Amino acid sequence: MSSTELPGIATSVAPRVSAVRIADGESLRTCVLPGLTLNVRSRPGARTGLEPALFVHGLGGSSQNWSALMPLVDDLVDGEALDLPGFGDSPPPDSGDYSVTGHARAVIRHLDASGRGPVHLVGNSLGGAVATRVAAVRPDLVRTLTLVSPALPELRAQRTAWPTALIAVPGVAGLFAKMTRDWTAEQRTLGVTALCYGDPSRVSEEGLRNAVDEMERRLQLPYFWDAMTRSARGIVNAYTLGGQHGLWRQAERVLAPTLLVYGGRDQLVSYRMASRAAKTFRGSRLLSLPDAGHVAMMEYPETVATAFRELLADSSRS
Repeated sequence: MSSTELPGIATSVAPRVSAVRIADGESLRTCVLPGLTLNVRSRPGARTGLEPALFVHGLGGSSQNWSALMPLVDDLVDGEALDLPGFGDSPPPDSGDYSVTGHARAVIRHLDASGRGPVHLVGNSLGGAVATRVAAVRPDLVRTLTLVSPALPELRAQRTAWPTALIAVPGVAGLFAKMTRDWTAEQRTLGVTALCYGDPSRVSEEGLRNAVDEMERRLQLPYFWDAMTRSARGIVNAYTLGGQHGLWRQAERVLAPTLLVYGGRDQLVSYRMASRAAKTFRGSRLLSLPDAGHVAMMEYPETVATAFRELLADSSRS
């Protein structure tokens, strides 16, 4: 993979549907590149001169997924979280490429254009697969790698993950959209929360309201289901790739110090994959959270922040 396109410039673009929530201390900007526009959420470091970090969300998520973790490490890194193409407030890519490689190329192009690399790269789920690929093919852009429930290939996916994989089947997403057209945004949000959290009761009332508002906003986007379907298909296709392009083979080539975070109640990425990942990523460290689900950085942000701090402290000494 290469990133030889001319870098673009960052400009401000008004939200296209409704306002995106911005937490205190955050700001949004739009990075415009040829054929690609990315919404970037910034959490500046508490002081100047801190090393940069980039956070990448999972399937169906957005940069808001990192709003709980970023303020806990803003004394350590200068943070940015981007919305992958077609998610959050980033429009679809002109190429229509929602593959893992396509998303990885978007991350690389952003880093090349911004000149922020090497960064402390953090990814969750789909974002974890994307971050793995970026770290393997562009080691010059990655200082450390943190993966929260990364979507790496499983030979026997657990049954609770099957419905998500089925979205990738042509026609299924459209059928599901018709079957659920009467569902409210709150019903959809509660369903996603039950799937992604180890303990949904940990979501505060304010957090639930914010999630419902975001769901309502996304459902108005004309490309919502297309982005979901094609990105899910991209994950499935990545699982079938063999040889040097396989994600596990690329994981073996990652040189950056790596932190792996797995939840014991994860219904989408099997907890049993933690052992394989720890053996594959050379010199990696593993944080196991028995009560966490798929989004540990949202359920247990303090614990994840502590492990992240330890990773950076140790890597700076080596």
